[in-house]
Amino acid sequence: MTEQPKKKLGFNIIKNDPTEGHGGFGAGVMTLDNISPVIIDIEEGTAEVDIGAMHARSMVERGIKFLKTKEEVPNGKPYWLVWVTVETTQKGPLYAGVTACEMTVDRSIRRGYKSLPEHVNYMDKSMKRHIIVEHMDEKSKGILADFLKSHNAEMWEHSSVQLKQGLRAEEI
Repeated sequence: MTEQPKKKLGFNIIKNDPTEGHGGFGAGVMTLDNISPVIIDIEEGTAEVDIGAMHARSMVERGIKFLKTKEEVPNGKPYWLVWVTVETTQKGPLYAGVTACEMTVDRSIRRGYKSLPEHVNYMDKSMKRHIIVEHMDEKSKGILADFLKSHNAEMWEHSSVQLKQGLRAEEI
């Protein structure tokens, strides 16, 4: 039996609105259908969607015990977990909310650092269409901008100037 290549997951695409046509039960409810976690490996210069991160089970996080302070993981490899929310507008689909949370992992000792409250709050902010990327390093901003552009150029084109300027992908 030959092994088939593993399928890569893309961004979640907005489904039909189950509350469309009425303002009753469920109207105004936020849904996780429109948000995807992107893991940026800063040292490798890569970014990929890892749906496991929705429940703190990304490939990076598996088998790691997370500690409360960065100092407890002095040799941790740096990563960014970026919450990307997509939305369809009259112009077309776009990246509506993008927020980034830091994380470090030291596989040799199976320990890492991340702030779970920050990760949850930033996921919420992404769902509410906020752009919070100013605290990212320049290399990571470039990796993320390139990833978003290459994933879907149309979505990138329709996205806000705030996102493009925040990632330094468009001059002010």
